[in-house]
Amino acid sequence: MHSRGSSARLSGTVFRSRIPTLLVSMFATFASIYVAGRLWQDSESRVYLIKELDRITGQGQSVISVDDTLKIIACREQHKKLSALEMELTAARQEGFTVGRSTEINGTDYKRRPLVVIGILTTFGRKNNRDAIRQAWMGTGAASKKMENEKGIVARFVIGRSANPGDSLDRAIDNENRQTKDFIILDTHVEAPKEFPKKTKLFFAHAAEKWNAEFYSKVSDDVYVNIDALGATLATHLDKPRVYMGCMKSGEVFSEPSQKWYEPEWWKFGDRKSYFRHASGEMYVISQALAKFVSINRGILRTYAHDDISVGSWFIGLDVKHELFVPVFDLICVEIAEKISVQGHGSRGIFASLAMFAAYMMYSF
Repeated sequence: MHSRGSSARLSGTVFRSRIPTLLVSMFATFASIYVAGRLWQDSESRVYLIKELDRITGQGQSVISVDDTLKIIACREQHKKLSALEMELTAARQEGFTVGRSTEINGTDYKRRPLVVIGILTTFGRKNNRDAIRQAWMGTGAASKKMENEKGIVARFVIGRSANPGDSLDRAIDNENRQTKDFIILDTHVEAPKEFPKKTKLFFAHAAEKWNAEFYSKVSDDVYVNIDALGATLATHLDKPRVYMGCMKSGEVFSEPSQKWYEPEWWKFGDRKSYFRHASGEMYVISQALAKFVSINRGILRTYAHDDISVGSWFIGLDVKHELFVPVFDLICVEIAEKISVQGHGSRGIFASLAMFAAYMMYSF
């Protein structure tokens, strides 16, 4: 009995002594696995950071292939050729060479780039003015197409929609356009006197998107344009990427609502209340770069009470060349031209009011 009890106690003691040993062994094993895992993760992180550092600092191995190298070399060669051509073009322009307007390239027909797109801003109830312009200088049908094809001058009447869509005013314009096909109808613009500056902005944006022309011009629907003089003048400005042309003037800013030319935001023009130099609203021309600028930024370009002030304000902060037209028949422009000692005579005038042109023609015969 005694020996059996002793054996049982001995076995229990040995079993109890093995349990802590097993627990310690298991804990040590798990700890080793955990430490090894953390060390492995740290080593992977260090390798990744070293690779990223090499990539950023350029110390790593280059990944540019042979094909990429050949492409870079070819690109550099093309850049050298382009630079040489630009130098030759500059030298040619200095010698008096101007860009030709050929209708053929390599023996094939080519739709040439228009010299200028003229937008004649009109409104409802002005059909007599439009007919007078068609008869005086714009032409209709075949005559208008001939002006586009031979002179590169595109002319369109520009008008919006009535405040009551589809009414008799809209229908009259649609009927007239079906007969003449010489309108730009701004469907999103509602005709109103106060919205005229926005209408001008929409015209430039629309024209720049539809025609890839050298220049874009706004003209009032009571103005006679000397097409030949206009074409000759614009041809001398083809080498000027950002040009703004017209009858340059300045004047008083009217701050009283009762005045005809009231400017609601007169306070922006300073204490002296004088407008900056800008082209008179009868007619002005801008180059393609400026028209695209208007098209891209139309949503943020501010308009004032008058379209000519608005257009001038868009370009006042840009690197733009201001050029002066000297129309013969427009008394305002002639007066300005005399003040700055610029003379214009004979048929070289570019535009005039239709009434003054008619009077001139009457006294000429």
